[in-house]
Amino acid sequence: MSAAAGPPRPTEDVAPPPVTPATAAADRLFRDQLVALLPSLRSFARGLCGWRDIADDMVQDAMLRGWAARASFTPGTNFRAWMFMILRNQFYSTIRRDKRMTSWDPEVAERVLVESPSQQDAIHLADVSRALQQLPPEQREVLLLIGANGATYEEAAEIIGCAVGTIKSRLARGRKALALLIDGPPDDSWLDRVA
Repeated sequence: MSAAAGPPRPTEDVAPPPVTPATAAADRLFRDQLVALLPSLRSFARGLCGWRDIADDMVQDAMLRGWAARASFTPGTNFRAWMFMILRNQFYSTIRRDKRMTSWDPEVAERVLVESPSQQDAIHLADVSRALQQLPPEQREVLLLIGANGATYEEAAEIIGCAVGTIKSRLARGRKALALLIDGPPDDSWLDRVA
């Protein structure tokens, strides 16, 4: 049995289209614009990421992407904006990729991976809870709304039904009273030695 004759299968990759004088001139113009834009691209990249080495790598990647996509650039449009958009997209892609990866520094890992004992946390939390219960209710509710729940002064004023200035005053007095209840009065014995 003979195999059915089909279309000939290429044995090599398809060759790129031939270079004509028009495409060669367009490539030279594109290259010249790209080279002229290089200092601006580097400056923009450094402003985005803050690190010279990473910025230079991003610019190189953006230039490669721009060169590879040069056929999609429409001559006569804003080349600068087109390249800056490629660089900006490259920056955000790098951030997303790097967010999932991290470098390994054994010294940092040793400090980070060691967990401090948590027994003291429960004691401190109990101290704060007892001290909060000793505060006047007006100060306690403001501390809980703003300090513990992240409400703004305006939100707390609306919830409690008083002026923003009253909220600020209660918060300041509550923080001071809470610190005194937890830490005790400041040690003023050094004043006796100076006098």
